[in-house]
Amino acid sequence: MSQPQYAPGMRLEIRDAEWRLTRMDHSSDGEYVLHCAGLSELVRGKEASFLTRLEPRIRVLAPEKTALVDDLSPGFRAGLLNLDTQLRATAPADDAVQLGHMGAMDTLDFQLEPTRQALRQPRQRILIADSVGLGKTLEAGVLTSELIHRGRGKRILVLAVKSMLSQFQQEFWNRFTIPLTRLDSVGLARVRRHIPSNHNPFHYYDRAIVSIDTLKQDLEYRHYLEQAYWDIIIIDEAHNVAERGSHSQRARLAKLLATRSDTLIMLSATPHDGKAESFASLVNMLDPTAIADASNYAHEDFRDKGLVIRRFKKDVRDQLGEFPDREIDKHFATASPREERAYDLLMETPFQSLDGRGRQGLFRTTLEKALFSSPAACTSILTNRLKALGKREQSPERDADIENLETLRDVISEITPDKFGKYQALCELIGKKAGQGGLGWSRAEDDRLVIFTESLKTLDFLREHIERDCGLKAKQIGVLKGTDSDRDLMATVESFNRGDSPLRLLLCSDVASEGINLHHLAHRMVHFDIPWSLMVFQQRNGRIDRYGQRHTPQIRYLLTESDNARVRGDQRVLEVLIDKDDQASRNIGDPSEFATGLTQQEQEDKVAEVMAADSTSDAGQSLFEGLFDLDNPMEDTLAQFTPEVVPAAPAERPRGLYEDTLHWADHALRWLDAEMRDNHQSLQMQVDRKARRVELTAPSDLRQQLKWLPREIRPAHDRFILSDDIDTLKRHFALARQEDSPWPSVQYLWPLHPVMQWLRQRVLNAFGRHSAPVIRVPSVMAKNEALYILHGGYPNKRGQSLMEAWIAVPATLVEGMVEAKWQAGTPEALEEALERLELNPEALPNPGIEGDTRALAAALPAVVDRARVQLSALRKVRENELNERLNVQMSAMDDLKKRHHRQLELTLEGSREAAGRKQQRRDEATANIERTFDDYEAWLEDTQMLESLPFIQVAAVLTGEPATRAN
Repeated sequence: MSQPQYAPGMRLEIRDAEWRLTRMDHSSDGEYVLHCAGLSELVRGKEASFLTRLEPRIRVLAPEKTALVDDLSPGFRAGLLNLDTQLRATAPADDAVQLGHMGAMDTLDFQLEPTRQALRQPRQRILIADSVGLGKTLEAGVLTSELIHRGRGKRILVLAVKSMLSQFQQEFWNRFTIPLTRLDSVGLARVRRHIPSNHNPFHYYDRAIVSIDTLKQDLEYRHYLEQAYWDIIIIDEAHNVAERGSHSQRARLAKLLATRSDTLIMLSATPHDGKAESFASLVNMLDPTAIADASNYAHEDFRDKGLVIRRFKKDVRDQLGEFPDREIDKHFATASPREERAYDLLMETPFQSLDGRGRQGLFRTTLEKALFSSPAACTSILTNRLKALGKREQSPERDADIENLETLRDVISEITPDKFGKYQALCELIGKKAGQGGLGWSRAEDDRLVIFTESLKTLDFLREHIERDCGLKAKQIGVLKGTDSDRDLMATVESFNRGDSPLRLLLCSDVASEGINLHHLAHRMVHFDIPWSLMVFQQRNGRIDRYGQRHTPQIRYLLTESDNARVRGDQRVLEVLIDKDDQASRNIGDPSEFATGLTQQEQEDKVAEVMAADSTSDAGQSLFEGLFDLDNPMEDTLAQFTPEVVPAAPAERPRGLYEDTLHWADHALRWLDAEMRDNHQSLQMQVDRKARRVELTAPSDLRQQLKWLPREIRPAHDRFILSDDIDTLKRHFALARQEDSPWPSVQYLWPLHPVMQWLRQRVLNAFGRHSAPVIRVPSVMAKNEALYILHGGYPNKRGQSLMEAWIAVPATLVEGMVEAKWQAGTPEALEEALERLELNPEALPNPGIEGDTRALAAALPAVVDRARVQLSALRKVRENELNERLNVQMSAMDDLKKRHHRQLELTLEGSREAAGRKQQRRDEATANIERTFDDYEAWLEDTQMLESLPFIQVAAVLTGEPATRAN
């Protein structure tokens, strides 16, 4: 007996239950794993996978054998809902944005471009590198929603920095109703309690968000993660996983995960740290064939692959509307006499027992940087160095250094808060009105202040003194620092953004500089100490200077003015850094314009080198001039990877018989309520079309599905309030920030919400197993007319649909000598047929009389045959398009492979290794190149070529033949 042929979309009978085949994979025994969604009563809403080798009785439910069932519901509500639901659920096979743009946000066209660019590629792998504050999370949500709509987003994994877990989770749920289970430290502990010890939690949760640092520290869960596969992987702040020569655990984990998903979305405002190799590592995670020489790559290498998109505020300013430019000012504090004494002593003190040439100057600069931050920070470094020296063997040099460092520590310890000029300047800045040299900080509920410092000791100093000296209460001050747990970080950020929170001032280390939103209630920021890297400027300022900020961002930098020439020169270096950041943000949007190809650490080291060489000397000035360069290769490098803008295809609204999702939900809930009442049950629901609001208490089968949702997403008593009005949702988003919970009470009503997905399952099962409704509409069709509506298409080898079509096959009732028969006509596009019929779900009377459907069913073989011929013709057109694109891709792959081999030979030519070792490297590298390209070519063949067998499903039959009541 020959093995059945399968195609996604088919209906199967397995273990006496009906399933819809959603995806199929090859199993290790050469057969298939069939991934199915349950359709019949006992398995409805469930998902299962079946091995064909172990299931001897899998029956393909042929479309010709579809049972036709008269729709007896009032207004043909069940049949029209069933048809409309299938229309809306059709997975698009083109590259037009059809759903993602409808998220709960003020959609701007530039935010859709990453999705358009990704959908034009054979697989969706993209680095979204827009500058800080332009909404990369929203752009990722648009693409993710679109992929879910296309059946390619069931399993999702998000990796984020620990401070961003809650915010990212909230954005994906509030805007796109994509539920992510937060596996933070508490979440992982919960997993351990609720699943068997040998189970993989990443199989247990289909959609999860986790901190990459948590995984790095938890070897057990990192192992579990490495064994799981995903439809979509998103890496936020992706620059943290770039290779930087040290082969960090983060980079190794990200490189492995890149092979565990077809779709990889990376987000970073600073994707290029100045080193070609680190940026190349990110690109090669997206596509390992892209870059042959990680140290030297050019425009033609992979621009057309669409792997990177990057825009700055200036590029999209015309779309942003209200996005006020930041206001920057430097605030100078005069060094007190005690500070001047400390600076003079620091510059004069020799250090004799330090290891390495030039180390004396660098150590002095380390102390100077700490003293620029605060006496507490410098004292901490001195104390640690004295402890280290105390453990060394006694020597005159060591003893002299101990004496000098103790003297310096004693002098610095005399700089009390009232003698610390920069701290006093901060207090004045906070306390005075704007016209009097202050910030004008009102301390109102919607006027909160952010203060950044690099040193944790300075942070502790500020926390200890600022409360009393600035007239604040303890509960008004929050702290964010890297030593906090992920839960504490998220709780503090949520509290700062919440209107009813007493927090007014947030003291931050640079753990808060990446990703988090602080702009909801804050537009003022003070840099208590100045970063030594332009990248940190960009990250810090982006916390309040971002899309959605309603006020002009007020940013202040605190600097100390000293009489000491060396200190004054070194402070001038920091002033130039501030000016360069301001210039870059106004002109380009990226301070890396001036970074001369340096990483963040190298920028900081270069600043230290300038200061160690004496920034006032000729040598120091020479280094200083080399620190900045307008001819920045980084900007050119990034620009070359963004393809030319292609005119956007218009975003298409999902097809359907109902005006929108709200109207569909209204009809679906009323139908379901009537069905439940027939079974002596009831549905607790209410729909207000005018207010665009749906309220529903989850019945038992929905509650069963909800147990997989994160607990913070489920409303109290499972009473859902849904709305599709964006303004209403925005008000509730803002209201949630004023209350105890960041989760709004009103959720977004659109197709991806779990309640809507549950309701869709109930509608699709309205007529029983392997059946389709007959809708008798004599008011719009003649008595001898019928219209068979079928849905079909062709998948690829992985079961993903590459071509789908809705076909309407008209039929005419022909009178015969014995009995009348339906004769199938020429197929037509469904859109044209529905437009001609002008079906109105609000005004179709149904007498509720069951008729004879045998004649309509007898025509099914001929109708299905007509549809199959039509699909075959459409397949040829689509196959030509795909083959043309595949040929271009294969040709490009051949060129890329040759480039990789040439680069290998160039690398080996420059090697001085022995011939045997060189040949071994050649063989290993050649095998790796061939394997990489063979894998990608096999993937292209599996995903870009149509299978020969279509799936066909009879969705509904419309006819003007009325039902006649039996005598």
